[in-house]
Amino acid sequence: MIKRELFNEIKEHLSKKEISFIVGPRQAGKTTLMLMLQKYLKEKGERTLFLNLDIEQDKEFFTSQNKLIKKIELELGKDRSFVFIDEIQRKEDAGIFLKGIYDMNLPYKFIVSGSGSVELKEKIHESLIGRKRIFELSTLSFEEFVNYKTKYKYENKLQDFFALEHEKTHELLEEYLNFGGYPRIVLEEKLTEKRALINEIYQSYIERDISYLLKVKKTDSFTSLVKIMASQIGKLVNLSELSSTLGISFKTIKEYLWFLEKTFILQKVSPYFRNIRKEISKSPVYYFYDLGLRNFAIGTFGSLSEIGFVFQNFIFNILKEKFRTTASKICFWRTKDKGEIDFVVDLGSWAFPIEVKYQKFKKPKISRAMRSFCEKYKPKKAFLINLSLDAHMKLEHTEIHIVPFYKILSKDFF
Repeated sequence: MIKRELFNEIKEHLSKKEISFIVGPRQAGKTTLMLMLQKYLKEKGERTLFLNLDIEQDKEFFTSQNKLIKKIELELGKDRSFVFIDEIQRKEDAGIFLKGIYDMNLPYKFIVSGSGSVELKEKIHESLIGRKRIFELSTLSFEEFVNYKTKYKYENKLQDFFALEHEKTHELLEEYLNFGGYPRIVLEEKLTEKRALINEIYQSYIERDISYLLKVKKTDSFTSLVKIMASQIGKLVNLSELSSTLGISFKTIKEYLWFLEKTFILQKVSPYFRNIRKEISKSPVYYFYDLGLRNFAIGTFGSLSEIGFVFQNFIFNILKEKFRTTASKICFWRTKDKGEIDFVVDLGSWAFPIEVKYQKFKKPKISRAMRSFCEKYKPKKAFLINLSLDAHMKLEHTEIHIVPFYKILSKDFF
């Protein structure tokens, strides 16, 4: 069993009346996490019921609110207990359905999960405003991956492990950059099986989520778009160019990209700008939620190329999680004279730049773009993330921190 960091967060929320709502990519481990929570509750002597809308015999209890309540009462009685509902996106008008049950003020705590369909992300969330807390479960983080791979031997001292075991750390990093964090793929040892599994995950996503959302069986243009996006992570995306390349309308391109965001495949990053004349302020860049899926889409799963951009994607995923519960926004910076900063963390009143290099630095290397950004915005601090070097230097008013990638995983970093 792979331990998930989200487990403790949801465990703390079990005492709250609100619905605990787990969302995330298909096959990221939501059902497994719910079963772990159910096991935890049973061990405490609590009464639980687990219903899955992917199972035909469970579906019949969702034909009406009254029928579901009768089923719950039959199994659990009328005292406080816990009801797990898996794959709620299979229920038509699920948000209104759950809202009605929640508003009856029943003695049951609901823990609900669903994959990222648009129906789930939009209408369900609207209907349940003030009645739920969202917990987003992505594929395994690098820390979850390393802890599992090292059999939890360094669970509470990963920073010490990274600082001492340089070769092993780099080996684990390369494996993660190659195969990503889908639990089933991490658990599988054989490369042939890993490839078969990622293909199954990808096809399941296309055939079940996307075919349903697009209301069509032919998804060729959609899959072509995924491949193109996989080939240009971290690069500026021109929607008109995509429209011309794929032979589909600008409106359809926008719609497809929106679907990819709402189904936890792509993440859009907007530009940071203060001077519209000199800085690029329209074209976004995109990153993938899972690196393995990105590599599969482009045909490099298990034989990675363009590792620098994949490493950049990896760092973005860490930053996104770091600043998830804050009002900060992660952007990028480009100027019309080709100056580039990979990430800018916009704190509102000020911002700081982050450059990412898949290199083992021997000494600090400050790029022209970093110098330009620091001269222009005078941030208090700036970061250069690399594979090995840990150093500091001053650039006028800015403290430049050159840090190995694993340091930013520390809870108190930034």
